Amino acid sequence: MRISMTGATGFIGKNLTKAFTEKSWSVVPITVEDFKAGKEVLTEKLSKSDVVVNLAGAPIVAKWTEEYKKILYSSRIDTTHKVVEIISHQEPKPKVFISTSAVGRYDDKGIYSEDDAAYATDFLGYLTEEWEKSALKAKEAGIRTIIFRFGIVLGKDGGILAKMLPFFKLGLGGTIGDGNQGFSWVHINDLTRAYMEVINNEKYEGIYNLTAPNPTTNRGLTKALGKILGVPTIFKIPLIALKLKFGDGAIVIASGQKVIPKRLLESGFHFQFETIEEALKDIIKGNVGRTANE
Repeated sequence: MRISMTGATGFIGKNLTKAFTEKSWSVVPITVEDFKAGKEVLTEKLSKSDVVVNLAGAPIVAKWTEEYKKILYSSRIDTTHKVVEIISHQEPKPKVFISTSAVGRYDDKGIYSEDDAAYATDFLGYLTEEWEKSALKAKEAGIRTIIFRFGIVLGKDGGILAKMLPFFKLGLGGTIGDGNQGFSWVHINDLTRAYMEVINNEKYEGIYNLTAPNPTTNRGLTKALGKILGVPTIFKIPLIALKLKFGDGAIVIASGQKVIPKRLLESGFHFQFETIEEALKDIIKGNVGRTANE
C-alpha cells in the first residue's frame, strides 16, 4: 500500500510512519518544500497513492499575532485545498483521504459528541470549520473521506508531555488557572490504531472525534501526573502569564473541551487507554507489550 502524508516529520506523523512501515506499507512524505515547489512536484508525490493522510499545520501553541494567524490558516486550509484539488482530478483516485481537525471545533460549555453542533465562535473554531470544509471537498469528488478531530495527543516522544514533564519532575508542575477547563486527550497508540482501522475498513466515513472515552480536566491531568511521578503539584499558573506570553493564542492552553468519541465507539473501535491514569502510567513508566498495531 502506498500512503502519501503531509506533516510526516511531526510528532504524530513520525508515529504513523513507524506504524505504517511496520506493516510494510510505503510512506511518501510531502514536505513544506514540496508545496513551495509547485503543483507538478506535489502531483507526483500524490500520484498512485492508495491513501492520503493530511496532517500539515503550523504549531497552534504560539503567540497569535495577526501575521501568525495567517500562517495558521494557510498551513492548514490552503495546503488542504491544494492536496484535495490534485487528488480529486487523479485517475485512479486514492481509496481514502484522511484529514485532520481538532476538538477546538466545539465550545467549552458542555460534553459533546459528533452529534452536537455546539461549535466555538472564536478564531480556533473558525479555523477548524474552514479546515473541515476544505477536506470535505474530497468527498464531493467521490473519495472516501475521514476527518479526525484530535484531542491532545499524549506520547513519550513529543507533544505536550515532552514540554510538561521536565517541570513536573522538578516538582514545579501545577494547574492552569482554576484547573476546571476540559482536557480531551488520546494516547498516541490509540491514534495510530484508529488510522489503521479506518484505512482497512470501508465502513468508516465522515467526521470522528479522536479522543479517549473519558475526558478529564486540567486539574485531573495535573493530579494524575503528580501521582505517577510522586511529586507535589501545588503551583498554579496564572492566566495572565499565559496571556502575556501567547496573546490570543493562550486560549489553546487556558481553555479546553470535553469531547467523547461516540462514532468510533459505535463502530466497534476499542480504546486500549480509556482513562488519563492508564495513559500516563503507560507513557511515563514505559510499560512493555502495547504496540501501535495491537
